[in-house]
Amino acid sequence: MIKPLRKAVLPVAGLGTRFLPATKAMPKEMLTVVDKPLIQYAIDEARAAGIEEFCLITGRGKDSLIDYFDVAFELETTLRERNKQEALDALAPSSIAAGALIAVRQQEPLGLGHAIWCARSFIGDDPFAILLPDDLVKSSVPCLKQLVDAYNRTGGNVVAVSEVPREHTSRYGILKTGKDDGRIVEVTGLVEKPKPEEAPSNLSIIGRYVLTADVMKHLAKLERGAGGEVQLTDAMAKVIGHVPFHGLRYEGQRFDCGNKLGYLEAQIAMSIDRPDLGDSVRAFLKNYIDA
Repeated sequence: MIKPLRKAVLPVAGLGTRFLPATKAMPKEMLTVVDKPLIQYAIDEARAAGIEEFCLITGRGKDSLIDYFDVAFELETTLRERNKQEALDALAPSSIAAGALIAVRQQEPLGLGHAIWCARSFIGDDPFAILLPDDLVKSSVPCLKQLVDAYNRTGGNVVAVSEVPREHTSRYGILKTGKDDGRIVEVTGLVEKPKPEEAPSNLSIIGRYVLTADVMKHLAKLERGAGGEVQLTDAMAKVIGHVPFHGLRYEGQRFDCGNKLGYLEAQIAMSIDRPDLGDSVRAFLKNYIDA
């Protein structure tokens, strides 16, 4: 019997050095795409997939991420007194039910695998999702919902994958593949950031995962991998053959908001579909074509 997926871990402890000086005083995950911070997009996507419990893996100076999901009593009271219903409606998604959100400090920057290990008490023996807020996916069906639907069919581990140029394989976790129906591919191996000539495929993992708790016993060993960090990819590779493992070619467009160009593209892509902004954005973009 496949356990229902109700938990999500969001690693948000990074320093965000590529966005300095903005991230000197605010977490990278609080950078806004149009009018919502990246962390809100991730939470919204998780909720749409049926997630009910959230764990933020934070670091020093990241308390504003927790404050963001708290009740802003003074602000909400003022808005109600002034009958600002539209503003109150805009605040609603930033509320999380009491007890549904916890935060855990990652006290050392030892990689994604270490960050997930920090959530071990939250995860317990349950399956869980991982969302990296840097990866913003624009799709008609939320990316994590697509993964959950696949998980409910296959069980085991399911990761979102996309094809990358072979010369870029050294930037990603890359799949060694088995059976492939064009949408769901069997994963027979994983390699973290292989050289192009050593990469087993050009299918890379993006920042969306559904994993079983089996991976935690391997993370608990805190073995260092690429870059001297505890790599989640290495731990996932060790459960292959013991639990089902699949990659899902998700439907949608991914924006890497961890770099400036991806972040700027996301601003345009997410704004042109907005009824209140789309026409105006398209109009002013014409001013910059061939500029």
